[in-house]
Amino acid sequence: MARRLHTRALILLPALALAATAAACAEEVNPGEDSQAGGEVSLINEGKLTTCTHLPYPPFQFTQDGKTVGFDVELVDLVAKDLGVQQEIFDTSFEGIESGASFDTGQCDLAAAAITITETRDKVMDFSDGYFDANQALLVKKGSGIDGLGKLRGKVLGVQLGTTGEDYAEENRAKHGYTVRQFEDLALLQTAVKTGQIDAGINDNSVLYDFVKNNPDTEVTAEFETGEEYGIAVRTGNNALRSKINEVIAAAKQDGTYDEIYEKWFGRKPDSQ
Repeated sequence: MARRLHTRALILLPALALAATAAACAEEVNPGEDSQAGGEVSLINEGKLTTCTHLPYPPFQFTQDGKTVGFDVELVDLVAKDLGVQQEIFDTSFEGIESGASFDTGQCDLAAAAITITETRDKVMDFSDGYFDANQALLVKKGSGIDGLGKLRGKVLGVQLGTTGEDYAEENRAKHGYTVRQFEDLALLQTAVKTGQIDAGINDNSVLYDFVKNNPDTEVTAEFETGEEYGIAVRTGNNALRSKINEVIAAAKQDGTYDEIYEKWFGRKPDSQ
């Protein structure tokens, strides 16, 4: 989940000054100040909850019929609805998101991009409560015989820049003797496996299982118990928005809405909440 930061990602900056002068905004526009849990939620753009994400990463966020859809998208729609605004998707690099740069430059109110909560990331942003469990998995061509990292000695393992999959691959590279090749987004990684450019790819299990459903010449042959948990990120100190996200997702889990969205995108109900 990591594409280089594009120049177009900065187009929101001039708009911030204009939005700040709007006298009749439904939400106060002030992205820079800390806020208290339960306090007023300030948004960078009037009437919009701006979400930084990185496309494509199905089934969490991807483009379908010209519209951005997915599991994360629908969860954030619940938050936007509670605030009485519309969600606006901002596609940017995953490196910019995970480094905290997207918040530092005022690109978005929150980031929802299947982001694993880690100690490193938690130092540059704040996370909601975890809302999705994940492990790493291995994608290969069907019939390759590669069913673990131990079968990759002398071969090439593809990773996506800036992801926990890349971290896991690098941690185990010396032990298993493979070469790591980086890709800027998930689609490029998956295509490289499918076309035989690389011997295997590592990424989050849910997105790889989603890929093999429509690509039967590939398969997931191993999972690695990394015990990851996704969180929705906000700027450090934005406790008002973080608490609102937690409140909305907790309510969705309580009333069954979360289960409905989960089943829509993963074909089954979650094992636990």
